[in-house]
Amino acid sequence: MPLPAVRPVLRKGVAGEAADRIRDAILSGELAAGSALKEVELASQLGVSRGSVREGLVLLEGEGLVVSEWHRGTWVRPLDPEDVEELYTLRTALDVLAMRTAAVKARNFDALDAVVGAMELARTDAERVALDIEFHDAVYAATGHRRLTEAWQAIRSQVHLFLLARIVGDPSYQGNVVPEHAGLVAVLRSGDAAKAGCAAEEHLRGSYAKLVEQR
Repeated sequence: MPLPAVRPVLRKGVAGEAADRIRDAILSGELAAGSALKEVELASQLGVSRGSVREGLVLLEGEGLVVSEWHRGTWVRPLDPEDVEELYTLRTALDVLAMRTAAVKARNFDALDAVVGAMELARTDAERVALDIEFHDAVYAATGHRRLTEAWQAIRSQVHLFLLARIVGDPSYQGNVVPEHAGLVAVLRSGDAAKAGCAAEEHLRGSYAKLVEQR
């Protein structure tokens, strides 16, 4: 199966670069959940060895983006109801703390304003989802809380998959993504930690409800 929108790696034999290209295809939505990832085909398309592809897929499995089973191969991870529930509850706990902390500690919200501005110009839902993730990256960065940010990074790729699944069949995402995130910035600027935590919960509750409705 051809691998869409995946550029050959610049340096042969680099597993990290192979992982980057495959990750880009997954998180752009071009490699759908359940798609088989065959080492021979990927090695040929990327211009690297099978060993490099295999190592790259191990990296992506560690991120929760792919699943590998002996004698069955490797494929893009589909999100089952248990995955969705676990991601939602864990992310809610992390995002509430991040928003509360950023509301108290952060003073400059230019990075968040810039992401919201980019959302207004985005032309596809895949671009909006990538910016959605970038927005929350900036919130975590604003907390100055290293371990909290590391916890976010551990689930970041799976949350990206969650958001891609959430927009399927939901035309409202395009209209809601900008005002919802602009609202989060406004709450952060207020400096009210309790209000920021509540806003985070409400923001995520809507995404979770939409995804559950679609399944």
